Amino acid sequence: MSRSRSIRTVLVVDAANVVGARADGWWKDRPGAARRLHEELLVADLPQDEIVLVLEGQAKQGVKAGRDAHVRCVHAARDGDRTIVEQAQAAAEAGRQVTVVSADRALQARVAACGALAVGPVWLLDRLG
Repeated sequence: MSRSRSIRTVLVVDAANVVGARADGWWKDRPGAARRLHEELLVADLPQDEIVLVLEGQAKQGVKAGRDAHVRCVHAARDGDRTIVEQAQAAAEAGRQVTVVSADRALQARVAACGALAVGPVWLLDRLG
């Protein structure tokens, strides 16, 4: 499916959870870890029409907010969980099929209540290679 068509499927990524699932020294360079994840998402062959990468804290320094091809980076004003729920809910209300990547069980329950499918970081990391 061409990404230029209307957006029907959205993947919302809890960057903190995905980055934290790798033991690669991310804690020494949070902005660099966010940048690497963003770059991987840009070239990944994922079935979703749009990827929303939610960054919080120091990680926001690694990727500017805005759209880069099919990846949209959103900087959380306060906590990432709230922003992830807002993004998932807005997409679901727009009639899109939403998948949220996070290991946080409480967050998974919140996005499921919005109609999103919740998957863990391993789901995404397996697809990134």
